[in-house]
Amino acid sequence: MTDGAAIAGPDGALRCPWALSTEDYVAYHDEEWGRPVHGDDALFERLSLEAFQSGLSWITILRRRPGFRAAFADFRIGKVAAFTESDRARLLTDPGIIRNAAKIDATLANARVLAEWAPGDLDELIWSHAPEPGPAPRTLADVQAVTPESTALSKALKKKGLRFVGPTTAYALMQACGLVDDHLEACVARLA
Repeated sequence: MTDGAAIAGPDGALRCPWALSTEDYVAYHDEEWGRPVHGDDALFERLSLEAFQSGLSWITILRRRPGFRAAFADFRIGKVAAFTESDRARLLTDPGIIRNAAKIDATLANARVLAEWAPGDLDELIWSHAPEPGPAPRTLADVQAVTPESTALSKALKKKGLRFVGPTTAYALMQACGLVDDHLEACVARLA
């Protein structure tokens, strides 16, 4: 049992404990999580996947990410914004994604809102909420689920008409997209 501190993986490198439960997590942790993500479509994908994750394990979403990308036109905002009612019906029966009507509807509605924005607006809005770097967390207990910045980002996104973007989802987005670096102090990914 871990106290939430970084632990050694099969290769001997110290990692955040959550990253060692599956090989999928190791790769995601080492190569993606906490790395800066820019671009409206890329951020729309992460925002959408974080919304689909709500109430579920991230591994469920991670393993279905290829299915999500296929179902949602690689999360190209303009293409998803043009989805029709028959596309919605297709998504509700697609076994490659999470078939939650509220989350599907939010993703489609969010694409329609974002399609009206100027290129770069989503990137600028999200990154404008990046906090100043703080001390590295030493254990998982030092990692927050909600911060003042994620609450402000959630409010800003909601004010612009986006859905399924609560403060916890906003913070998960901030972690995944590198706005904050919550790799533990001794983690190999932080040191890379």
